[in-house]
Amino acid sequence: MRFSLKWKIAAWCAALLLVTQIGGLLLFGEIGRGSAMADAQADLKTGDRVFARLLDERASQLTQAARVLAADYGFREALLSQDRETIESALANHGGRIRADVMLLLALDESIVASSSFNPGRTPERLRQLIEGARSGAHSGGFAVVSGMLYQLVVVPVMAPVPVGWVVMGFSVDKSLASDLKGVTGLEVSFVRRSGDKGWMLASSTLNEPLQSALLGELSANGALQEEALTLGDRDYVSLMHPIDAGPQQQVGAVLQLSLERALAPWNRLYRDWTGLTLIGTLLALAVSAFMGRSIASPVVRLAEFARRVESGEYGAPPAVARGDEIGQLANAFVHMTDAISLRETRISELAYYDVLTGLPNRAYFTERLEESLRAAAADNSDLAVVCLDVDRFKMVNDTLGHELGDLLLREVARRLRETLRDVRDQVARLGGDEFAVMLPGADASKALSVAHRIAEAMNRPMNLDGQMVDVSASMGVSACPAHGNDAQSLLRHADVAMYLAKRHNTMAEIYDPRHHDQNVERLSLLSELRLAVERDELVLYYQPKVATAPDAVHHVEALVRWIHPTRGFVPPYEFIPFAEQTGYIKAITLWVMNAAIRQCGQWLRQGLEVNVSLNISARDLLNPELPALFAGMLERHGCPARLITLEITESAVLDDPLRALANLQVLRETGCALSIDDYGTGYSSLSYLRQMPVSEMKIDRSFVMHLLDNPNDEIIVRSTIELAHNMGLKVTAEGVESEGVLERLRLLGCDLAQGYLISKPIPAEALEKWFRESHWANGAVGSSAAAVMLTEPVGRAATRTVAV
Repeated sequence: MRFSLKWKIAAWCAALLLVTQIGGLLLFGEIGRGSAMADAQADLKTGDRVFARLLDERASQLTQAARVLAADYGFREALLSQDRETIESALANHGGRIRADVMLLLALDESIVASSSFNPGRTPERLRQLIEGARSGAHSGGFAVVSGMLYQLVVVPVMAPVPVGWVVMGFSVDKSLASDLKGVTGLEVSFVRRSGDKGWMLASSTLNEPLQSALLGELSANGALQEEALTLGDRDYVSLMHPIDAGPQQQVGAVLQLSLERALAPWNRLYRDWTGLTLIGTLLALAVSAFMGRSIASPVVRLAEFARRVESGEYGAPPAVARGDEIGQLANAFVHMTDAISLRETRISELAYYDVLTGLPNRAYFTERLEESLRAAAADNSDLAVVCLDVDRFKMVNDTLGHELGDLLLREVARRLRETLRDVRDQVARLGGDEFAVMLPGADASKALSVAHRIAEAMNRPMNLDGQMVDVSASMGVSACPAHGNDAQSLLRHADVAMYLAKRHNTMAEIYDPRHHDQNVERLSLLSELRLAVERDELVLYYQPKVATAPDAVHHVEALVRWIHPTRGFVPPYEFIPFAEQTGYIKAITLWVMNAAIRQCGQWLRQGLEVNVSLNISARDLLNPELPALFAGMLERHGCPARLITLEITESAVLDDPLRALANLQVLRETGCALSIDDYGTGYSSLSYLRQMPVSEMKIDRSFVMHLLDNPNDEIIVRSTIELAHNMGLKVTAEGVESEGVLERLRLLGCDLAQGYLISKPIPAEALEKWFRESHWANGAVGSSAAAVMLTEPVGRAATRTVAV
C-alpha cells in the first residue's frame, strides 16, 4: 500500500516530532536538574551572605553591650574598688538585656574576677588570644570552644583611662541559635568542630539525628564542603562549609545545606507531564507541535533568563506567564522565591546601610551616595558641598541624664536636620556617635555655610526630651568640591578638620582651609620629632630673672624650655607646647625640665649662688599621682633644697579635678617647695579654691601689667590682686614688665617681684651667671635709680607670648 505525500509528510513530521520530543524530553530533564541546581546554589550563596551578616549582627550586639558596660561609671568604680557584688550584679543585668550566655570580667593579668551564670574555671587560651587582639584595638571578637561548648565572644577593655580589666560577653552556639538562623536563611545549619587530628563533632544542628551522623561521616571522608551535591539518607542537598575562626587549636565551621527535593519537584512533575504530551503530540499535526513549542519552550526560556538575572542580583518583575499548568506554577514559584530573596536582601541592606537608632543612612551608605554625587557633579561641572556636624555637650547629656535621653537627643537632632534641609537632593547621615554629615549637591562653600547657620539655629532651640529640657549646640565644618577635594574621603576628612577647628575656636562653623591640613601634618611631624627631642637632648633651658622690689639675698628666675632642632633650628614654644599638652607628651617634657632645672639649681648652690627656680606644672602633670615622689627623688639626687624650687600652676588645672589636684598640691607642699598661682585673673578665678590651695605666691598675668599706666581698669585689677594676695599672706610677682614706669608703679603698689623684658629676656644658664655678676638689676635695689643701666642686648616686647613648661 502506497501512502500519499500528505501521509508521508505527516508520518515524517510525526516521526520527526517524536524524535524531537524524545530528545527534548531528555534534554529538558538535564536542563531542569541543572537549573534546579543553579537555583539552589544561588539560594545557598544568598543564605551564606545572610548567615555571615547575622553572625556580624550578633557580634555587633555583643560589642555594643560590652562597650556600654565597660563605659558605665558605676561598673568602673566597682572594679577599681573590688566591689564583687556590684560587679556581678552589673554583669548579670547587662547580660540579661541581650540574653548573653557568657558574662565575664577579667583582670589585667587575664584572671577571672567575676562571672554571671558561667565560669570556665580558668581563662581559656582562645580567650587570651582575643584579649591580645583587644589590646591593639577598641575590642576583639571571635568564636571559642570552652569546656566542650562553642561560644561567640567579644572582649572590650575597661578604661579608667588606661585599661584596668576586660569585659567578655558571648552567646552560646546551640540548637536554638541554629534554629533561629534556619528561620532567617531557610537553610539547614550545622555547627561542627574538630581539634587537631581528631574527628569532626557537632556543636548544634537543625538536622535530625540520622542525618547528623551521615553528615559527620561525609565530613570525615571529604573534609570541607564547597557548594557540593551531597546525599544524606535518601535526600540530596547542596552543601557549603562556612569557616569560622575559633583559634589555631580548633577548626570550626558552619555547614549550610539546601535540599534539592523542593527545587526539583516542579521539574519532576513537568517531566512526567511532558512525557504524556510527547506521546499525544506524535499523533497531532505540525501545527499542534508548533503550538506546543510556542506554549512550552517560550515561557521556559523567559523564566531561565529571569533566573540568570536573579542570580546576578537583579530583582525585577518576573515574566508574565498567565497559565494554570506546571509552567504557571513554576512562574509563581519564581515570583515567591524572588520576593522572599528581595525582602531578605532589603533587610540586610537596611542593617548594613542605615542607622537603627535614627533611621538615617550610615557612613557606608553616605560615602557611596557621596561618590555617586561627585561623579554626577564632575559630569555636569556643578558644585557639591559637605557639612560635618558634632553635637556639643552630648557627652554631658549622656553621662548626666543617661543613655536613654542621649538616644532621644540623637533622634531629635536627626529630625531637625531632616526638617532643615530644603532641597530634595540633600542627604543627611549619622556617621557614628554624635557626628552627623550633610551632603548638599549644587552648593558651594558659602551656600553650605548658610545651611550650617540654619542648622545651628535649629540646634540652638531647646529640646524637650521626655519632659527634660536640654540645650545643646553644634560645631560644624564645611568642605566643597572641587576646591577642597574630588573624592568622598577627602571631603569628609577636610570637613572633619574644619569642624574640629570650629570646636577649638568656639565658633559655629568653619570652612576648610588647606593651611589647616598643612598645619596638622606639620604638627604631627613635629610630634614625632618631639618624642626624640628628649632622648637626643635637643631641649635646653633658658632662665628669665625676676627682681625683688625690696632687698633679697636670693636670686629668682623662671625656667623656660626651648627646643633647638638639628634641622629646623629654633622651634618656638608656642608651636610645640600646646600640641604636647593635647597629646599628653607634656608629661615627658615636664619631667625633663624639672630634672634639668633642679640639677642646675643644685650646681649653682654648690658654687655659692642661691637661686630660686620657678617651674610651670601643666594640668596633666598636676593630676599625676607619681609627681610628688618623682619630684622628691630629683631633689635628693641633685642635692637641691626644696625651698629653692617654686612650682607654678594655673587655677584651671585645679578645676579639672579639684579633689585629686588639691591632694597632690598638699603632698608637693610638704616636700618644702613653694607653690605659685600662674596667670592669675585670666581664667575662671575662684576664691573658694584659692583659699584651699597651699600656695605662697600669686603671679599677675602680663595682660594686666603691660598697660598698667594707661588703663585705669588694669591698675584697679593689679592693686586689688596685690592687696588680696598680701591679706592672704602671699607674695606677688608681676609678669610682662617692659618699662621703668610700670616697674616703679608696681613697687609703689607693693608688688614683691617683677619679671619682664625690661629686666632681662630669657637667657641660657651661662649668660645668667654673668648677669648675676654684672647686671644692675641683680646687684641694685629696684627704684633706687630712675636711670638704671640696661643690658647690652636689645630689649623689646616679645612678638609672641613665651610659652613655659
